[in-house]
Parts: sequence; structure tokens; C-alpha cells
Amino acid sequence: MTRGFYIGRFQPFHNGHLSMVEQIAEDVDELVLGIGSADDSHTVHNPFTAGERIMMITKSLVDYDLVTYAVPIEDLERNSVWVSHVQSMSPDFDVAYSNNPLVIQLFREADIDIRQSPMFNREVLEGSEVRERMITGGDWESLVPEPVVDTVDEIGGIERIQMISDSDSNGD
Repeated sequence: MTRGFYIGRFQPFHNGHLSMVEQIAEDVDELVLGIGSADDSHTVHNPFTAGERIMMITKSLVDYDLVTYAVPIEDLERNSVWVSHVQSMSPDFDVAYSNNPLVIQLFREADIDIRQSPMFNREVLEGSEVRERMITGGDWESLVPEPVVDTVDEIGGIERIQMISDSDSNGD
């Protein structure tokens, strides 16, 4: 049995993340999804709580034949011990997946097998693009799995991100 680990902020979980999970599922029997920046929410960069992101992911993956574990991983401002922090919060895993250069380097330095996957439609499927569309009223729904749309609706996510993106500045 092989267990993989895939970390992301998932702000929100979008179709690019889903594509990555589908690719990883071909290599592993179980997958740990590390919810990065779990301690941050209600900001434009990280509008959703760890619990809300876990709901998005769990509902999006319910029909997949893959055992998954969503694990909150709080930020740690000391990169040299980050991998041991991740390991302390996660079930044991055999291989890690990431396309983030820093994450790749940190896992390599810790002698953890790290693999990259091709990114799916990266020019559009990026969390910042999805969040920007949420703020401006654009079409964000086509960029995420349907359960994410439902979760964002349930928690009032659009109102939240639009409110926190507002400024109280008078401007010049």
C-alpha cells in the first residue's frame, strides 16, 4: 500500500487541484491532503477557514475510489523544520507531491520522495484567479468542482471575500 501527501492552500479547491488529485490517484492507494496555512482565514489571500476547505475537498472527492485524509497544517515560519512539522501533523506517507519549488526543495533535503505532476490549465486554474473572479463577480464557478460552489454558497463565501477585499480608504 502506498500513501501520498499533497499540500496546498486550496483557497478554494479548484479544478486544477482536482486534476492533480486524479493524477496522484493513479500512483497511490491513499492520499493525505495537507491544508496549508490552516491557521489563516478571512483575508483576500486566504478567505476560507481550514474547516471550510476540508468541506470543499471532502465533498469534491466523495465519489472517487481513493481513501483521502484532509489534515490541517498551520504555517511555520522556519523552513528548516517545516517537513518535520508536516510529518508531525500527518499520517505517515511514502511520497509527497508538489509543484512548489520551495516545498520540493524542503522535501528533498529531508530525503522524502517528491514528485511533480503536470499542471492542468495553470494560466486560468490558479487560486488567485478564482478569488479575483469571486471579488469582481466574474465566472468562478466553472473553475471549481460543483461541491465547492455549494460550499461557498453555504458559508456566504462570496459576500465574505467581497467584503474583506473592500478598503476603507477614501482613495486619491
